[in-house]
Amino acid sequence: TNIAGHAANNCFGVKGMCVRSMTDGLMHLLRPESMSKGVKVVFCEDGSIVIDLHIMVDREINIAAIGESIIHRVQHDVEKSTGTTVKGVNIYVDSISED
Repeated sequence: TNIAGHAANNCFGVKGMCVRSMTDGLMHLLRPESMSKGVKVVFCEDGSIVIDLHIMVDREINIAAIGESIIHRVQHDVEKSTGTTVKGVNIYVDSISED
């Protein structure tokens, strides 16, 4: 989760990882040391993984382009660092930053 969160967070246009608050139901930007909370890793039977990322993006950014960039970077960084095959990366744009 840390490798995937760090890779996504360093892509152009990503404001950060976010998570839904249980108390107020709103999306909150995570501090860099907590970014893995916006990442979910699911292990498949074949030994590969699927990664879900919950992100906040900057306003006026091409979401399709940033999504493709994040997918490639996360897949590359995780596979290079762990040797585990990444079967898929799902990106959820939960919020758009206004500043």
